[in-house]
Amino acid sequence: MTQDWLAELARVEDVLQSRWPETKIEPSLTRISHLMTLLGDPQLAYPVIHITGTNGKTSTARMIESLLRELGLNTGLVTSPHLHSVTERILLNGEPITSEQFVDIYDELEPFLAIVDAGSVAEGGPAMSYFEVLTAMAFATFADAPVDVAIVEVGMGGTWDATNVVQPVVSVVTPIGLDHTDYLGDTIEEVAIEKAGIIKPDTLAVLAIQTAVPAEILIARSIEVGATVARQGVEFGVRERQLAIGGQMISFDGIAGTYDDVLLPLHGVHQAENASVALAAVEAFFGGSQHLNEESVRNGFAQATSPGRLEVVRRSPTVIVDAAHNPHGAAVLARALEESFAFEYIVGVVSVMGDKDVDGVLQALEPVFDEIVVTWNGTERAMSLDAIEQIAIDAFGRERVRTGASLSDAIDVALEVADNAGTTGVGVVVAGSVVTAAAARALLGAL
Repeated sequence: MTQDWLAELARVEDVLQSRWPETKIEPSLTRISHLMTLLGDPQLAYPVIHITGTNGKTSTARMIESLLRELGLNTGLVTSPHLHSVTERILLNGEPITSEQFVDIYDELEPFLAIVDAGSVAEGGPAMSYFEVLTAMAFATFADAPVDVAIVEVGMGGTWDATNVVQPVVSVVTPIGLDHTDYLGDTIEEVAIEKAGIIKPDTLAVLAIQTAVPAEILIARSIEVGATVARQGVEFGVRERQLAIGGQMISFDGIAGTYDDVLLPLHGVHQAENASVALAAVEAFFGGSQHLNEESVRNGFAQATSPGRLEVVRRSPTVIVDAAHNPHGAAVLARALEESFAFEYIVGVVSVMGDKDVDGVLQALEPVFDEIVVTWNGTERAMSLDAIEQIAIDAFGRERVRTGASLSDAIDVALEVADNAGTTGVGVVVAGSVVTAAAARALLGAL
């Protein structure tokens, strides 16, 4: 990447950052629909697998993409948020688009953005948001490529998410929990109703295992629109799994048959369950009755990656980063640490966004962290050090809580604690948000 293109990418990022942030939504598809019409509806130029849920969306999306690519299809993948570069959000055949492609597609869209912005503002509404523009850029990129299939991860929610202008072949819902309650609702029922909005007529809905209320809502929505349903634990699932070096060995019961001895190089039962959903989604994409080539399935899963999700970024001591940012994600992280790593002592490094359930996150991590170093990750949204320290003291007790003024300082404190722990079985786990995970990866040289 030349300095000129770096400067151009920075220019576009500055313009995007000046827009309404993606953490804020206005319940309307008017702006994105208007833009899609102006662009000739690129989101309808290829079949789509659409994915929502509270946790596991990105990992599941990446596994679906890897499987489809291994099965010979040209793929487009859009996920959010990004770890290091905004170009990571739009992938073609498993690779982020280049900065040149990113800048070019934005410049092509800019005149149309101006039209939509002007119309919305004239009617008393907002200009297009950061996420809406990025979504449009992804859809246009996939149409230009062209791709054989697009895997599209919802940004927030479902019904009113900018991605919900697609007409999916398959709708996927990963486990639903409470998150983004200021926009999606204060109850699990409200959140589930919002996410169920991606299930459309004449689609196959692939549903991960859910608690009772979301399960009922998702089934009711599927019946209402006439979608065919495949449920994890009923029509498909994980039949057997064993820990393996670098991951786990899994046997799947798919929608269309069984798949044995599949190595997944990711840790945790949650990733096995995500893989099961991904496999079912790919089977559903091919109609739900076609047994997939087992060698391709094995190769597709063997290449699966999930940066920033239970990712080992350093050894001696082992340092793991994880983007867990809500109580459900933190509980999943805690279970995976107990199952997949034989640590005798764990030191946590945590910074969480202030609009999250910080107490819920820390309570979920308390049983597995022997000590915790709380910090501020440097972003405006992150909870202040003083505030998170007090919550941590309430959850862990004063004697188990340390602080670091910055994430770098906190990691140094954690590494020092690890060195002085008196055992070789010490792990350091950095978690609390995607921003925290990304910054830790950069600091520890995992880019």
